[in-house]
Amino acid sequence: MDNGPSQVFYPSSFQEFFSSWNRFPDAVPYAGGTDLIRSQGKRATELPRNILCLDRMDDLRKITRTERYLEIGAAVRLNDIISLGKVVPGVLTKTLEGIADPQIRSLATIGGNLCNKSRRLDASVPMAALEARYELKTASESRWISASRFSARPGLPALGERELLTRIRIPLEHWNYSMYRKFKSPGVNESGGVIVLVMKIQKNILTEIRIVYSRNIILQDRSSEALLAGKQLPLTRKAAEDFFERWRRYLEEMGKGAYSQEEHLSKSEISLLKIQIMNFIEKAILEISD
Repeated sequence: MDNGPSQVFYPSSFQEFFSSWNRFPDAVPYAGGTDLIRSQGKRATELPRNILCLDRMDDLRKITRTERYLEIGAAVRLNDIISLGKVVPGVLTKTLEGIADPQIRSLATIGGNLCNKSRRLDASVPMAALEARYELKTASESRWISASRFSARPGLPALGERELLTRIRIPLEHWNYSMYRKFKSPGVNESGGVIVLVMKIQKNILTEIRIVYSRNIILQDRSSEALLAGKQLPLTRKAAEDFFERWRRYLEEMGKGAYSQEEHLSKSEISLLKIQIMNFIEKAILEISD
């Protein structure tokens, strides 16, 4: 942080926003500011030299709904999303409710949660499971990217230079069943990651299942999901065991490279993490098995 005086810009349009950002490339987009305060932990918060405050960017605070999608502006507060009620997929609501406390959620924005540069935060997990898409803008163009691809790099969102997340588009599909759990890291007051599961069931047929875990990495085994798609419910014991075994192998195979991205995790902590993931999966699958 620069100790000099701060300049705060209040653009009201994307044109003004990117014009200011091009003039001051070191400027930091600022909405809720919760991560800035958390990362410093001081009585007097040191601000970046140049700030692009998003408070007057009405386009970033819009919430719209169509028959197929829910679109949420990147500067919408977490509590405002929760307050939408049943229109929001349940697994997303559960995840947002598990973030900090109501006071923080009244300040924190969904865009800030998804774009944190130091660590992957919770909302990225249900977004990947729900196959949400994000609109990213620069001064000259915009593009859409899947939530999974946006979060593919360990701990880093896929934002280009002077690129802004503007909208989140969530498909409005009917998920009959969902589960969410937030793990705790042993011995420290930090998140050990989030795991979510969603299922679609039609006439006692499991038509689709998605399981996504993330802390600093995203884990999703699509081949195991395909293994259960189309199965009659309740699942046979063999089908359930085959699914568990596939996930155990996936964790072992992915773990050789993926867990190396998890900073400060010992071998025993990685083993505990695998156990937590498998316990979650087994509990969910046994509920729909013989």
